[in-house]
Formats: sequence, structure tokens, C-alpha cells
Amino acid sequence: MKKDSSRRSFLRKATLGSAALTSAPLVFASSYKEKLWLNRSYEPSLFLANDQINLALIGCGIQGIHDTQTALQVDGVKLVAVCDLYTGRLDRGKELWGDALFTTRDYRELLNRKDIDAVIIATPDHWHKKIVIDALKAGKHVYCEKPMVQKYEEGQDIIKAQKDSGKLCQIGSQGMSSLGNEKAKQLYAEGAIGDIVMLDFYNDRYSAEGAWQYPIPPDASAETVDFDTFLGNAPKVPYDNKRFFRWRNYRDYGTGVAGDLFVHAFSTLNYVISSNGPDRALATGGLRYWKDGRDVPDVSITLYDYPKTETHAAFNAAFRINFIAGSGGGGGFKLVGTEGEMEIGQNSVTLKRSKLGMVPGGYSMIAYTETTQQKIREEYAAKNLEPRSSSLTTGETKWEAPDDYKGGHYDHFYNFFQAIRGKGKIIEDPTFGLRAAGAALLANDSYYSKQPVNWDPDAMKLV
Repeated sequence: MKKDSSRRSFLRKATLGSAALTSAPLVFASSYKEKLWLNRSYEPSLFLANDQINLALIGCGIQGIHDTQTALQVDGVKLVAVCDLYTGRLDRGKELWGDALFTTRDYRELLNRKDIDAVIIATPDHWHKKIVIDALKAGKHVYCEKPMVQKYEEGQDIIKAQKDSGKLCQIGSQGMSSLGNEKAKQLYAEGAIGDIVMLDFYNDRYSAEGAWQYPIPPDASAETVDFDTFLGNAPKVPYDNKRFFRWRNYRDYGTGVAGDLFVHAFSTLNYVISSNGPDRALATGGLRYWKDGRDVPDVSITLYDYPKTETHAAFNAAFRINFIAGSGGGGGFKLVGTEGEMEIGQNSVTLKRSKLGMVPGGYSMIAYTETTQQKIREEYAAKNLEPRSSSLTTGETKWEAPDDYKGGHYDHFYNFFQAIRGKGKIIEDPTFGLRAAGAALLANDSYYSKQPVNWDPDAMKLV
């Protein structure tokens, strides 16, 4: 009833074209096309040295550096230490953030320091559970890169450790706190697309770098890389530069395209529609082009079933990744409903509402005589299946962030640090993180087992 009321409210506002609308577009004719602006305000603040949040980075690779550079844009945050298993990255840390930076190959040295308040964990996936739990037990707030876990069973241990520690843990799906997600959630709650029937998500890439063939430094060796520690609980193998610097290509350390990319889409989807996730997955795909020793597919297509809940109808989701897309690349995330669709990005949301054709046209009428056609038209006219009001709410509105918007990645860290200061709440806690990662991992289970897999999104476990 609440959802139906929201939908009626949205339609009424859209039809009236009131200037006081919250999300519904202004309507001046039978259809519309317009552009509106999103905005974000941040709390002004001035921090003294002893008010700063001291931050440490564990895993100074590609994403770790991007995370840290973004985190340091937030006022009142200072980086004091970096850990990595490759000495060249420790050198890079000092290049970026100063010679005074404390560096080490042993993350436990950072956790033992009393001057560190929070840590960013941007290690390979198979290390997430142990380091997150160790950090929480050491009294540190944690920002952990997605996916939160490499294996389903690891998630409950992290949830428990976070609750027991009393510290905060934010999972790092960068777009979660974005203006785009925020507006899409509001629009969906107001009934802008009616009942959801499908999600269409895709990510196409057409480069070696996009397919995780990252450059390997010329000084990489068993002396400059602590390979044994990198392996952790993974199977023991001889030193291998590719496994260390391109770990995403291997099941022993990563989670494939599902854990790297699907998890972003699940984070946004579950947030926007207030869902706990899907209950079934069926995956296919293969290794089509990047046959460089990797044991994960470079093309993946997975279909998910979402059950009916209080916040959404039963619907289907299609997730597609192609690392050898001859089109040149691109991506999209679109929610399709019974009354409209939303294309969602971190910086924008485009809402399209169309008129549902309920009256037969020339295609089917051709089979009847002219006299019969006239009778059919009269019968449909009497039913009034396409009232004028159905045309008044059709068209397109695009909400877009201004050029100076700091971005969803910044907002996610701002949210994290504000929560540490007691001025907000974490938007992606470990329970949310497990539901997003768990849904993504279903794709891997289905792909390798060559059969559908079932999941309990509430209990967060395989069925």
C-alpha cells in the first residue's frame, strides 16, 4: 500500500507539473525532455593536528593508491604509514606522500601502532578476511575494498568481528555514496518506474590493461617481492611475477570478473531498491581471447532471479562482461520497470517514461474486414485503456551532477570519515558487503559447476 501510494503521488506530481516537485519532472506538454541538476553540500570543518584521523594503507597497488589519493582529499585526514609486499610500491608511496611516511612489508607493524586510527585494505581478495579481522581486533576502523570476501563463509566472521570490536567497517564499492545512487533510490521509492521487472548491466572493455594485463616492473624478483607472504593460505607455487602483479587473473587470489565488477552493480542495485539480493543464478561464458595463463573467463554472462519482497516485485537481472569487445568498450546500468526505466551512473540518472500501447494497431487489424475493424475500435474506445493522463507523464528527464562535483569515490570516503567522527552512519557495512559479494560469487559457482545455484539473500548462505 505504501508503494502504491508513492506511485500515485509521483504520477500526480508529474501530471500537475508543480515547481515544488522533489523528484518528478516538470511537464508542460504531452511529453517532456529536460535536464535538472543534482547537488551535494559538505559540512564545513577545520581540524587541528590532534583532531586529524591518522590513516594507513595496506596494499599500495593500483586501487590502494587511487583510494588513498581520494581519502586524503577529505579534510582532517593524514596518511602516516603504508604496507606492501613489493619494495617498489613502498618507494612509490614515499614519492607520492613524502619521505616521512612509515613503510613496511608486514601489515602487523601498522596495526601495532597507537597513532593509526583507520586503515584502507586494498590487498588481493584472498587476504581480505584475515587483515580486516586483525585490524578490527587491533582497534582500527576499516575501509576494505570490494569484494569484501573471496569465499561466502568468510563473511560471517567479518560481521562478528566488526560487532565485537565496536569499530566501523566500510566496504569500498566506490559509487555507493554517489549523487546518482542517491537520486535513483529516491526516484524508485516514489514509484518513478512502477514495478521493477529487469536490470540490465554490462561492462565492455577493449584493452590489455582493461583485461588485467598490468605492467610488471623490471626489478620484480624474489628479492623485491615477498611472494611467500603474498600466497598466504593459497596453494604453494614457485615465484611467479604474473601471479603477484596480475593476481586478478587467478582463482587462488581473486574472484574473477564477478567479484571485481558484478559486485559494484549489486551494491548499487540492492541499495537503490532496498533489497537483500537474488536467490538464484545461472552463468555461462568462457576464456575467449586473453589466454595468458589466467584461469578465469574474459567473457561472462549471468542471469539472476530476485524474489518478491516488500520493496520490489519479483524480477530478473542480466549481468554481462566482455573483455574483448570489438566495439571499443563501454558500460551501462539500467533498471526497467512496468512504467519507465532509469539509467544510473555515479554522476547522473536518466528517467524515461513511455506510453504503454493498449489499443491494437494496423499490424493485427489487417486480418479483419473494415466493418469488423470499426467495431473493434469502438469496443476499445469504450474501455478507455489509454486515457489522456497516460500521455501526460511520458518523456525523459536527466539529473546530472555539476562539473565541480567531487564524485562518488570522494563521497564514500567522506561518509566513512564522518561516521568515524560520529556525524553519520556507514552506508556499506559488512552485512551489506556480504550480500553484494555473495550475489557476485554465485556467478563463479554456477560457471564452474555448469549448473544453476541457489542463495538465501536473508541468511546470506547457499541453499
